[in-house]
Amino acid sequence: MANLKEIRNRISSVSSTMQITSAMKMVSAAKLKKAQDAITAMRPYADKLTELLQTLSATLNDDSGSIYATQREVKKVLIVAITSNRGLAGAFNSNIIKEVNRLTEETYVNQDVSYVAIGKKANDAFKKTNKVIADNSTVFDDLTFNNVAAIAQDLMDKFVAGDFDKIEIVYNKFKNAATQIVMTEQFLPLIPVEGEGNANADYIFEPSKTEIIEELIPKSLKIQLYKGIRDSFASEHGARMTAMHKATDNATELRDQLKLTYNKARQAAITNEILEIVGGAEALNN
Repeated sequence: MANLKEIRNRISSVSSTMQITSAMKMVSAAKLKKAQDAITAMRPYADKLTELLQTLSATLNDDSGSIYATQREVKKVLIVAITSNRGLAGAFNSNIIKEVNRLTEETYVNQDVSYVAIGKKANDAFKKTNKVIADNSTVFDDLTFNNVAAIAQDLMDKFVAGDFDKIEIVYNKFKNAATQIVMTEQFLPLIPVEGEGNANADYIFEPSKTEIIEELIPKSLKIQLYKGIRDSFASEHGARMTAMHKATDNATELRDQLKLTYNKARQAAITNEILEIVGGAEALNN
């Protein structure tokens, strides 16, 4: 059995760890509320705008079609991996990395795959492949629409220039504090709505279809990426809060076990001392 000093040191260490994880849990809970409110308010608008975008793209023809709806033979694929800059969030980051690896090794095994990292964990995971063409981890330092729009515009420019034939976004969708859903969304080219009813509808465009294409589609794509990053940001704090809650519970349980062990060792030491005293007294009497 470990000596009393060693057990006391372990109890002190576990108690310190418990205080840290408890503090991190409270910080993440405070940040989660703000991030959750932001994505909850934004999601209906972004989803409806995406639906409108897809419906519009279904009406486009070769004469008026959008450059962002151009379907090409898929040879070069760009995967945008959205993770966090920090760890201690359970499987939050590893789930994204696993999904990106699955896409690379299974879905796009015969294509040339490159990566854009949004989050230091994604950059650390894929930079060894030498195929990370951009690291946008600093976007979390000031998460605004304008900063994300610049990233989206760069992706759109690369697609238009023919650098990539398909762009996918992989991120964690926020459901609640304990649940995050790994999502893979096609960013470019645009996916038209399936069904003849939508595609053949007689739309009246105001302003002209060309103006709508030039203005609405780029804005919609920027909002789509912003929503994905916002979803990931809220999911990160939810995952970290849950992970720190479990870590605090585990530390509490371990501390209690160590205290029980300490009390048993202390009781055994006291008992041994009493036995030695009694034994010594008997020896003197004899």
